[in-house]
Amino acid sequence: MAESFGSLMARIRSCRACTRHLPNGCRPALQAHPDARLLIVSQAPGRKVHATGIPFDDASGDRLRGWLGIDRPAFYDEHRIAIVPMGFCYPGKGRSGDLPPRPECAPLWHPQLLPRLHGVVLTLAIGSHAIRGVLGGRRKESLTETCTAWREYLDIGVLPLPHPSPRNTAWFVHHPWFEADVLPVLRRRARRLLGT
Repeated sequence: MAESFGSLMARIRSCRACTRHLPNGCRPALQAHPDARLLIVSQAPGRKVHATGIPFDDASGDRLRGWLGIDRPAFYDEHRIAIVPMGFCYPGKGRSGDLPPRPECAPLWHPQLLPRLHGVVLTLAIGSHAIRGVLGGRRKESLTETCTAWREYLDIGVLPLPHPSPRNTAWFVHHPWFEADVLPVLRRRARRLLGT
């Protein structure tokens, strides 16, 4: 008999596969439901999200919700939005920001979880690690080139985005086309998909 979706989520939330590599321990932060129409594939939780256990419960999440034009209740409705990072746990601090997502996580859990998200119409690939994970060989040489070519990926139901972190403020200043061209399309699609 096939495992229930609830049982799969419980196994993911109790995962301790990377315990010895995580200085703050394991605390998988994600949300998902088979009915979700929008899938957000992000990088890995930050320190604040590790503390609360709520995906994007930080300044990056505030900016992302602004991009989508939705409030917190809509964002955290798992029946509408699935949030599945490349790494479910906070990887710890590096020399210039957080460490990359643990390499064990996505290969272990994505093949079990993503095929069960039958309702997904649009996937947001947020940040370089997520873009690599979602687009693989279809991505361009750099994040900027990939995001600039966003229209071609919409044909396969993917929208590559830079990470909404405050650390990327300079990127947004130097690429005003992102706010002018991409965000209106993202908001329209989100409104249609989410019924907001």
